Amino acid sequence: MQYRELGKTGLKLPVVGFGASSLGQEFRKVDVSEAMQAVRVALDKGMNFIDTAPFYGRGMSEVLLGILFREIPRDSYILQTKLGRYDSNHFDFSAKRVRESVDVSLHRLGTDHIDIMICHDIEFVDVQQVIDETIPALREVQKSGKVRFIGVSGYPLKNFTTVLKQTPLDVVLSYNHYTLQNTSFGDLVPFLKERGVGIENAAPFAARLLCNDPLPVWHKATPKVREVAAQAATYCKEHGSDLAKLALQFSIRNEEMTTCIAGTANPARVSEWCRWAEEPIDEELLQEVLKILKPIHNWAHVEGKPENNEPAGSRFQNGEFVV
Repeated sequence: MQYRELGKTGLKLPVVGFGASSLGQEFRKVDVSEAMQAVRVALDKGMNFIDTAPFYGRGMSEVLLGILFREIPRDSYILQTKLGRYDSNHFDFSAKRVRESVDVSLHRLGTDHIDIMICHDIEFVDVQQVIDETIPALREVQKSGKVRFIGVSGYPLKNFTTVLKQTPLDVVLSYNHYTLQNTSFGDLVPFLKERGVGIENAAPFAARLLCNDPLPVWHKATPKVREVAAQAATYCKEHGSDLAKLALQFSIRNEEMTTCIAGTANPARVSEWCRWAEEPIDEELLQEVLKILKPIHNWAHVEGKPENNEPAGSRFQNGEFVV
């Protein structure tokens, strides 16, 4: 497993991180023993960066990890969890809840510190509250040693720039925006690097859009997007490969992305991802698949408050999103 430095944190993360959303059954019902084994395999293979959240399974993901971590030395993994989002429509980014949430996560995870704490899906709330209240509260918690580094996550890219123009961050976590289908997160790299921000990418498969598994019921891909992605999957299969393999290899080969977080409760799939990460990408297949996906390149949907989303069809240039 390759490792890359995360901004100015001093942390080195594996190029493939383990996303524990599947332990919370966000995509399907899982076998708990199999899910726990998936984490063990990930750690054995060098995927020692674990990402979770109170939202995943409404606490289930953190609790299962906490049980597993009883038998694993704390210095053998890097742990990231989140706060602010607790259910589909339950958000609380108040300073009081920040302090409570950190303590609850520490208890569930059975540890005395979180390496990285992320403000989760900030596009659903007033981002100014996150800047004025949430982040300062987290900085106070950081002084206690309970949290080492802090950041924000979300689907729209606009909020990263909104926050960073007003206050520093250690990390940003983007998902679905650096994949075979959407590379717009890459445009923010110079802006982020100027500010010394650690760059985390997640969801190389775009929540199953770029693989052969059925989409979750909550996926917002339009019929056209689904159709084109299916064409790409069929093309890969006809040429003896797998769209998921190409998707993972594409996302991790950009060295500006410190890590690419992918989640599963299937231990065999974890091993497969680690094998793919070591294999060279099929350049010819990649170019053909990019051609197939071109009609839906950089397609994205509105998530959270409309005002927290960048304009449709915009591009990030000179610190601003322009159409």
